[in-house]
Amino acid sequence: MAAKKPPKTVFTCQSCGYQTPRWMGKCPECQQWDSMTEERPAGKGPITALSGSQVVARPVPIDAVTLDAETRRLTGIAEFDRVLGGGLVGGSLVLIGGDPGIGKSTLMLQALYGLACSDARVLYVSGEESVRQIRLRSQRLETVAPDLLVVSEIDLDRIIQMVEEHRPDVLVVDSIQTMFSPELTSAPGSVSQVRESTVRLMLLAKRTGTPILLVGHVTKEGAIAGPRLLEHMVDTVLYFEGDRNHVFRVLRAVKNRFGSTNEIGVFEMRESGLAEVGNPSAVFLSERPTESPGSVVTASMEGTRPILVELQALVSGSSYGTPRRTILGLDANRVALLVAVMEKKLGLHLIGQDVFMNVAGGVRLDEPAVDLAVAAAVASSFTDKAVPEGTLIVGEVGLTGEVRAVGHVDIRASEAFKMGFQRIVVPRSNLRRLDKRTRGEIIGVRSLEEALETIF
Repeated sequence: MAAKKPPKTVFTCQSCGYQTPRWMGKCPECQQWDSMTEERPAGKGPITALSGSQVVARPVPIDAVTLDAETRRLTGIAEFDRVLGGGLVGGSLVLIGGDPGIGKSTLMLQALYGLACSDARVLYVSGEESVRQIRLRSQRLETVAPDLLVVSEIDLDRIIQMVEEHRPDVLVVDSIQTMFSPELTSAPGSVSQVRESTVRLMLLAKRTGTPILLVGHVTKEGAIAGPRLLEHMVDTVLYFEGDRNHVFRVLRAVKNRFGSTNEIGVFEMRESGLAEVGNPSAVFLSERPTESPGSVVTASMEGTRPILVELQALVSGSSYGTPRRTILGLDANRVALLVAVMEKKLGLHLIGQDVFMNVAGGVRLDEPAVDLAVAAAVASSFTDKAVPEGTLIVGEVGLTGEVRAVGHVDIRASEAFKMGFQRIVVPRSNLRRLDKRTRGEIIGVRSLEEALETIF
C-alpha cells in the first residue's frame, strides 16, 4: 500500500500576497524581508460552495434593472454620510482603516446606534472585545439601543450563520484581521485568511443586500495591513486620519464606487465619543496668530465644500551644506518646485535657506490651487513681513511664474467673506466668474511677481 503524500504547502508573503513553492528570505515582489509564511492551500473551499448555491445569473438590459425606493441608509452622522456619498448603499462592502486608537470602533458604534434609532436592526461583530467590554464602551458613549445586536466571534462560518438567522440591516466586522475560516490552516490575520474572509463577506453582501462595514488595521507605512488586493475587493475604502495627541480626526475616502473621493469628514474626539465639526474653517483658524510673518490663509476644496486653512512657513539660514526642506501636509516636491520658481523669477536667494512648511490642524492639501498661498507664506517669512490681516490667497502657479485659474473660485470667495475676510487675491482670469456684488475686495493677478507686490 502506497504511503500518502504529504499535503503540498506554499509560502505566501504577508505584505503583498506573493506565493512561491519554496521559502525565500526576501519577497521578490514587494522586497520585504522575512515576510514569507508557510500555508496550506485550500481545496474546494467555501467560496466555491457559496457561489454554487446561488441562482445562476443571467445578463439583463441595464434599463430593466429595478431600484428600491430607498437605496441608501443614513447613519445619522452627517460627516460620515457625506464621505460615503450620501449614506450606505445596499449590498456594499466598506473598508475603514486607521491607526490604533484613532477611533474606528467608536465611529462604528456611533454609526450603528444612529441606524438602530431609525428602526434598523444592526449587528456588531467584534473579534477583539467581549460583549461586556462592548457594553461598557457603549454605555460611556451613550449608544445603548435594543436593536443594536453585539457578539464576540471570529469564526466566519458562525458569523454568516448569524446573519442568515437574524437578518440585520447593517453588519459591522471589527476587525477583518481577526476573522478566520476553518477550511484554511493558516492563522488569523494571514493573507489567505484575510482574503478568504473578505471574499466570503463580499458574496454575502451582494447576495443578501446587507451593507457590511469592515474595520482594518493600518501598518507603520500607513497602508491597510494585509495585501493591497483587499482594497480592490471592496466597494469603498475610507481612512480615519489624525494624531492621537490632537482632538481632531479626518475621515477621507480613497476609493468609492458610489460617490466622490474628494469629500472629507471632520470630527472632534471628546470624552463622550466623536462629535461632528460642522464648520471646519472656524476650527482650523481659531488659534491663528495675527500679524505673524509666514502665516497665510487659503481656501481648499474638499469635495463640494470649501475649507479655510492656515499655511505656516519658516525660512531660516542653513547651517549645513545642503538646505533642508521639511514639509508637513503638502506635497514636498510641489513646494520645492515653487521655491525654485521664486528663486528664478523673483530673485529671492533661497538656495542657502532652510524651508519648513506646515498646514495647521493636521489637514493635508493636494490641489494646486494653494500654490500662490505657499509662495506668499515663504516670501512672508523670508522678508519678515506679515500678510495683511483679512487677506485670503488662492491660485495656481506655473513654472514661468504665471498665475493660472482655479476651479470653484466663487464658492471659495463666498466662504471667505462669510468667515470675515475683506480681501481675496485670485487669478485674474477668474474675475469674470465672480459676482461683482460681493461684500469685500477681490484682486486679480497675472503673475507671481504681481501677486506678491499686491499682497505686501
